[in-house]
Amino acid sequence: MLAVKTYNSDLHIFRRTLRLMGNRFEISVVGTDSVWADNCIDGAVNEINRVEKLLSAFSEDGQITEINRNAGIKPVKVNAEIYRLIDRALNISELTQGAFDITFTANEKNTDNKSKSADYKSVVLDTEKNTVFLSDKNMRIGFGAISKGYAADRAKYILQLMGVASGVVNAGGDLLAWGLQPNNEAWTIASADPDQHNQPYSSIKISNMAVATSGNFESDAAISNGKHPVNVDTKKGFTVSMLKKVSVVSPTAELSDAMATPIMTMGVNAGLYLINKLQQLACVIIDDHDRIYTSKEINFLT
Repeated sequence: MLAVKTYNSDLHIFRRTLRLMGNRFEISVVGTDSVWADNCIDGAVNEINRVEKLLSAFSEDGQITEINRNAGIKPVKVNAEIYRLIDRALNISELTQGAFDITFTANEKNTDNKSKSADYKSVVLDTEKNTVFLSDKNMRIGFGAISKGYAADRAKYILQLMGVASGVVNAGGDLLAWGLQPNNEAWTIASADPDQHNQPYSSIKISNMAVATSGNFESDAAISNGKHPVNVDTKKGFTVSMLKKVSVVSPTAELSDAMATPIMTMGVNAGLYLINKLQQLACVIIDDHDRIYTSKEINFLT
């Protein structure tokens, strides 16, 4: 574990970097005692591992596996945590008009076998019985799009229960920060993740907020070769710029994670329009020409 010294303070930032859920996680806590910090980080790691097992679609005895196994057959009773997570995911699907969707078809590679009804609208929830039913036999659900965001939120919850008043959970570049740095300044993207210090929005304050970034890496590669990729609006028949990167700031890593990719697919105007309608959300969009667009709330965060 790395202890970062600070000026004029007994407080230090204790950091540990490790691989969890297939991603690079870095957990930072502010404190004076390395043993205490190490114990707190252990608690956060245990919780992230628990979330990974909970949301796994490959565990034979897991609830997600059970839901998928009974697609088109019968509803499956799940625990309250899984139920609430699915319910929130469906709400975001509705909000983004399906741009975010935890459902997919079992025969994804064979387009002839895809079911037109296999989308988020085919997930049936029963609040009284706490059951989940996939009404189409070919559909499945998975939480790859929000699993690390949810794990980061849960890690923060455990750390706060253990008395961590200030810290950062960096889940593969998705940042969740709370409290203040040892110098009494708010966390920024750059201070929470030094790897992002060259980003044009690195000065955005994210204390008690979360930021998730979705990037078009194919676009990055094309731009580096001097080419600017374009996308075609098939309905209107004209080309529109592709987005290079989108960062969404919200109160939770789960929500930021869920919103970042849909904004990428919506484009600048539709993405900003949606974010500007919502409370406590902000975003920064960079297109393939490196032009920067910000939502109206971003000024309150800088």
